[in-house]
Amino acid sequence: MLNVSTTPVLSSTLLLTILLLVGLIFFIRASVKDRTTQVQFKANLAETSLLPKVKDYFFQRAYQVKSFDPEQEAVTLEGFVQPSVFLAIFLSVLAGLGLLSLSLVLFLLFQDVSYRGVFFVLTAFAPLAGIFYWKKAGRWEQVSVKLDSTDSSSQEPMTLITVTAHRDELIQLQKALPLKRQD
Repeated sequence: MLNVSTTPVLSSTLLLTILLLVGLIFFIRASVKDRTTQVQFKANLAETSLLPKVKDYFFQRAYQVKSFDPEQEAVTLEGFVQPSVFLAIFLSVLAGLGLLSLSLVLFLLFQDVSYRGVFFVLTAFAPLAGIFYWKKAGRWEQVSVKLDSTDSSSQEPMTLITVTAHRDELIQLQKALPLKRQD
């Protein structure tokens, strides 16, 4: 039985809680979305000095050469991306708070039901968010690197490097090496 005096308030609170849970579900799904992009960088280094730095950077990050195309001066690397323990726990906590909120609203909405404490069992499903993230986020990713030398008539050497990789990997690469994003 529903408590008639608070039904409109609790009903609207239930609706808002369900909408927030839908947003949470999309947030959890987005945590494992592929964010591979292609970016072109320029470096004020000759190709012969830039190539070992790029190679060392990716080898330090546990990437291995998958294929090499000497004609186009392109290399494809592959590495396993580990899921984040922090993010798995964070998503589980967020899911737990969302399910606890839903349980509390249902608990208050159905006050006359004798087994209404069972609504709090919903919070037991919270670790599924972390498990979902852990299974989907740990995956093999590929990085493609292509080097192009620019006109050698200028006094300063310039190399264009085209990298196709995960967005976060590109940010780390730009921080680690003297690269400027080509606009």
